[in-house]
Amino acid sequence: MDGIETVSIIGLGAIGSAYSARISETIPVGGIRVIASGKRAERYRSGGVEVNGRRYFFRVCEPGRSESPADLLIFAVKSYDLREAIADAEGHVGPDTVILSLLNGITSERIIAGAYGSGKVLRSFVIGVDATRASCSTVYSTLGSIIFGEERNAPGELSPDVRRVAEFLGRARVNYEIPDDMRFALWKKFMINVGLNQVSAVLRAPYGVMRRVPEALELVRGAMDEVVNIAPSEGVCLTERDRESCFPILDGLSPSGKTSMLQDIEARRPTEVGIFGGAVVELGLKHKKPVPVNTVLTQIIRAIESSYTK
Repeated sequence: MDGIETVSIIGLGAIGSAYSARISETIPVGGIRVIASGKRAERYRSGGVEVNGRRYFFRVCEPGRSESPADLLIFAVKSYDLREAIADAEGHVGPDTVILSLLNGITSERIIAGAYGSGKVLRSFVIGVDATRASCSTVYSTLGSIIFGEERNAPGELSPDVRRVAEFLGRARVNYEIPDDMRFALWKKFMINVGLNQVSAVLRAPYGVMRRVPEALELVRGAMDEVVNIAPSEGVCLTERDRESCFPILDGLSPSGKTSMLQDIEARRPTEVGIFGGAVVELGLKHKKPVPVNTVLTQIIRAIESSYTK
């Protein structure tokens, strides 16, 4: 099995465009393919995508047209667009394609594996990136890291697909980590998102406010605590120490940076509250655990979304 030379990406939001730009610095532009259709495809062809003041023109591939399979397929869409994205990307998946899902939440890999097979999908997520996007322009000061791997990654015994992706990311100068326990790592990121994304969206607060306002941090802790309380019932051992270890991440983010959910609220777009607070509420019902903070945050965010059309 050869190294990764061709990359297909679906989703050029803040995360997708930031990583596409970084990858293009070391990978020939012909090896990067952006999957898009309709007006979005036309916009990418005519105007490209701007990242940190530089404009990039990637090869645009429309769904349904014949393409050779990609060595690596990256999903960077919103959770509510995932099933459509799976159908659009089908022509880019072959026997040796490896798939990374940079979506938020804890369910996207299972959904993708249901369409393409579990052997192709590595568990993955992004942490520490402060990219923000408006129209066709993305700005970031910290690109963070891609965390990925099989469910278990024993040191010195990494799977061939994990080794291929690690070699590729190293070549592309993208920071990455391969945890021993990927399921635990995903739940820890889920806990961070449940706290930071939702509270920032309700307060309309960038990272700087979240760092310096004690009441905001207490709300974040309250939402995270409910994930800590539920996790053991799902076979994941999260603790208060794990919760507290998340807060130093804020120190490395731009004070003016905004969570993806806050960006969605400000742009009057649908949010991913269903895979954050909504998921916590569902798990609370399943395991008979009280989740009052996430219940209220979810209701507020859904009320804000409903106000868009009223």
